[in-house]
Amino acid sequence: MSSQTFTAPPLPRPTINSIPGRDLVSIRDLSPIEVESLFHLAGRMKARPEDFRNALAGKHLAMFFEKPSLRTRLTFEAGICGLGGSVSFVDQRHERLDARETLSDIAHNLERWVSGIVLRTFAHETVEGIAEYACVPVINALSEVEHPCQALADYFTLHERFGNLKKICLAYVGDGNNVMHSLLLTAALLGSKMRIATPKGYGPDPQILSDARDIAKNTGAIIELMTDPHRAVRGADAVYTDAWVSMGHETETEERAKLFPPYQVNDDLMAEAAPHAVFMHCLPAHRNEEVTDAVFDSVRSIVFDQAENRMHVQKAILMMLVGGKNRLPIRSAHA
Repeated sequence: MSSQTFTAPPLPRPTINSIPGRDLVSIRDLSPIEVESLFHLAGRMKARPEDFRNALAGKHLAMFFEKPSLRTRLTFEAGICGLGGSVSFVDQRHERLDARETLSDIAHNLERWVSGIVLRTFAHETVEGIAEYACVPVINALSEVEHPCQALADYFTLHERFGNLKKICLAYVGDGNNVMHSLLLTAALLGSKMRIATPKGYGPDPQILSDARDIAKNTGAIIELMTDPHRAVRGADAVYTDAWVSMGHETETEERAKLFPPYQVNDDLMAEAAPHAVFMHCLPAHRNEEVTDAVFDSVRSIVFDQAENRMHVQKAILMMLVGGKNRLPIRSAHA
């Protein structure tokens, strides 16, 4: 296969406002056709942004972040503004979201002011709690369990590069973290192939793995787990890694530093992938830890394509979730 960028065939035309009022807490909230429709819409928005300048005029987004962010914050802010909407950012790094009042009280306030809520939290239960109580769409912008917006942008990037996602193999090597969980579920939904290599004891959450395998039964996806990174990468179309120590696990840094060096993505490991294979990372990268400079800065690296596509995919997510004309009725605070 050529190393040149593939011109992807068009996906079925989506109904733009097909899922208003829904939440995106997990990749499991989407169906295969909804993911394909999302990619089609993201492609249209990327190619012709001027057609969508006022698509979300009058819509206001609230963003609550308990963790630091560069890409997630700016891509959501640029995305909503590029669609004619507006945004309020609330820095929650000094305390957890529910430190001063209950999630229920927060949700019942927010649903009366804003069109959608974006959350970047430590506890996945925080995102689930706000989604349970709020009558406006809630989007998970990262929790310790999942990072759905990242995974959707990553597979959109692979679709741009290779076309038919059912024919590609993504190899993930390193820590079985939130990003890997969402990649796994997305691969399952799209009927793709994914190999995962982690140190023993650092694999995916058993429930997420079980759910992904259940989805794969209907889509034809192939999921393989192993501990050997060389076996995982052999012949793969894309090689993906992430930080060995995720935010919130800093106390494990010394222990992980002993286990993870064999999973470093370097020239030797990349040489085992297909000749056209690309390197992927969700960023920020710890250079010369999980990936060497030689790989990160090489022509095979598409990390900045991934970063750009965060904005385009999140614009499509906002359009599909927040862009509907029918807003759910506000519930009583006693509901």
